[in-house]
Amino acid sequence: MKFGKRLKQQIQESLPEWRDKYLSYKELKKLVRLISAAPPTLLNGSLEYGKTETEFVYLLNNEIDKFNGFFMEKEEDFIIRHMEVQQRIKRVVDVWGPSGSQPSEEDYREEMAKIRKAIVDFHGEMVLLVNYSNINYTGLAKILKKYDKRTGGLLRLPFIQKVLEQPFFTTDLISKLVKECESIIDAVFPAEEEAERAKEAKDAITVAGEGIFRNTVAALLTMQEIRKGSSTESPFSLPPLNLLDSDLIQSIQLNAAVPIVK
Repeated sequence: MKFGKRLKQQIQESLPEWRDKYLSYKELKKLVRLISAAPPTLLNGSLEYGKTETEFVYLLNNEIDKFNGFFMEKEEDFIIRHMEVQQRIKRVVDVWGPSGSQPSEEDYREEMAKIRKAIVDFHGEMVLLVNYSNINYTGLAKILKKYDKRTGGLLRLPFIQKVLEQPFFTTDLISKLVKECESIIDAVFPAEEEAERAKEAKDAITVAGEGIFRNTVAALLTMQEIRKGSSTESPFSLPPLNLLDSDLIQSIQLNAAVPIVK
């Protein structure tokens, strides 16, 4: 699948409020086409070429500002929500747990079931954000490659080096929160519930609508496909993907064909 179609599909399968935050790939591609269609006399270091290159870089920088603003806002929100989940679990244990102030197995199980759903949704949103970083980086690398190829420019390497230092590209904290979220699930919910969790995940995948789990699976499949295309080491390769090592993700069998209902 061509990147433009993959990006369009990913945007459609993302959360509605995220859809205007992705790379404006189609518009940038049109600009590259217009620049490359200019008469040869306007290229190769001419003043006019310098102006068009400046305009192109300006648009790219605006896109990066958009990515950074959205990514940092979500990252801050996830840090707060991670703390709230931990506090919520502690309150339930302290009140309805076996040694709580008002022990109640029924209330305890009911509240923990609500927390489990919240954790799964939270985990899914964080995976979506990692994918958001991946696919926008990939789009920038591809549009810069097109620009250099069609104009003879040399923008790709210096611009990508700049991108690698941007907040939206740095997903270490989010990946850490994903792992901690999975650790909470393992700690709070008994091992015998693992099969039930896997069944719930698979059922959620095939449900039509805007479910986070459905969108998460679509995002993971996209990341998996992108990394296949980046298997050869180069200055533009994405870093190794470690999210697929998680038990929660393995439980939905990413290596199998997963039906995504639209």
